[in-house]
Amino acid sequence: MDISHTEKIESSTLTCLLDDACFTKKHQKIWALSSMGILLDGFDLFVLSVALPLIIYYFGATPIQAGLIGAAATIGAIAGSVIGGHLTDKYGRKKIFLLDLGLFIIAAILCGMAWSIESLILFRFLLGIGVGADYPICASYVSEFMPKKIRGRMLIGAFSFQAVGIFLAAAIGLAILYIYPDELSWRFMLLVGAIPATFILVARRDIPESARWHIKRGESGQAVRIICRTLHDLPQTLKDCISQFRLLQKSPFETSEPSHIPYSTLFSKSMRKKTLLVTVPWFLMDVVFYGIGLFTPILLAAMAFEGDGTNFIADDILATEGTAFLDIFLIIGFILNIILIERLGRMKLQIYGFAGMAAGLCLLIIGSMYGSSLIFLLFTGFAVYNLLMNMGPNATTFILPAELFPTHIRATAHGFAAGIAKSGAALGIILVPVLKEMYGITVTLLVMLILVLIALMVTVMCRIETTGRSLEDITE
Repeated sequence: MDISHTEKIESSTLTCLLDDACFTKKHQKIWALSSMGILLDGFDLFVLSVALPLIIYYFGATPIQAGLIGAAATIGAIAGSVIGGHLTDKYGRKKIFLLDLGLFIIAAILCGMAWSIESLILFRFLLGIGVGADYPICASYVSEFMPKKIRGRMLIGAFSFQAVGIFLAAAIGLAILYIYPDELSWRFMLLVGAIPATFILVARRDIPESARWHIKRGESGQAVRIICRTLHDLPQTLKDCISQFRLLQKSPFETSEPSHIPYSTLFSKSMRKKTLLVTVPWFLMDVVFYGIGLFTPILLAAMAFEGDGTNFIADDILATEGTAFLDIFLIIGFILNIILIERLGRMKLQIYGFAGMAAGLCLLIIGSMYGSSLIFLLFTGFAVYNLLMNMGPNATTFILPAELFPTHIRATAHGFAAGIAKSGAALGIILVPVLKEMYGITVTLLVMLILVLIALMVTVMCRIETTGRSLEDITE
């Protein structure tokens, strides 16, 4: 069969096949390998919350040095998100999907072998680049492959593994402290993430490039081949096309998008509102999320636990046990989001989530005034905050950039939004300990509450609902 004598395959035909497809084993593999990357990201960013007190003791780090150690990976993630997103749109999802995880593995090993504060800061920065690049790639992969009826659920399902990673960071950190209660145990905590990452890297080699990425480049042959490998019950005409050599060349669709997209496109009149919606709430949410999350053991120790200070490892274990318990509510929050995301929609969950975070912070503010005498109120505040945050904005801010922007700029837009968010994370990591030292915990929590309320207002003003719509319909 000669392709010139067949009906032209329109790009809309192929994207409809992707949108309306049954969920296959290939979908499962793409989703699982994206999810595992996000799990590693959550683990390696937050295992530092367990390791940091030991690192401070081992190196004799000053408060400024401790802040730089804590912020290094997050600052690296800013660069990784922006650069990785741009490279992903230019060179394809799969190539950068492999490169970023390779960098992650090397940096994790080097972190565990760090010989000075300066070397640890450098290696954590490099690890952050790998972590940051993974966010836009995973979001693009999942959004572009998943059927539209479950796209939101699968995006949230993938991102929910961040909470699993955070919980595992506390659990594995505790296990290492129990097995090897030594000041050097932080090295094992920072090293261990490289082991599963190596297996994930090998498995990622077998997943296909995004068919939608090929479609936007006018590469119909590659797109059809990937769709045939991924989906079941395709029309026979498409299966026949895959055997034609001419189709494997760059056969024309109606148009192909430019290979270079300037960042100014994100601020054009048609995209300005979308850019505001995906950046400002995510930025403010990450200031609060990372500022409180990374220092939860320290905040708990100050507010609820009164160790005698003579055994820093025992104090670290006590606070980390409390953190591990509270991290369970992060996982429950994501489970609720997966259940509700296609029923209530993205915007309602983001609005309800920010309101719930504000309520949890109010409980923490009241509890912080009384310390361990109101320990139940403190734990309730943390639980409500964690639960509603992950039921709402910590999930929805991740998926909105993957849905609101066209394919040719999707990873760039997601990388830009994630980079802005990670700059908020870096600010939170630096801001929280400074505010705590200068003004106390109550004022620190009050500042976090104000930021959450601003994020809530921006969401209400700029809301755009994407639930139940195809990616092409959303981006028209």
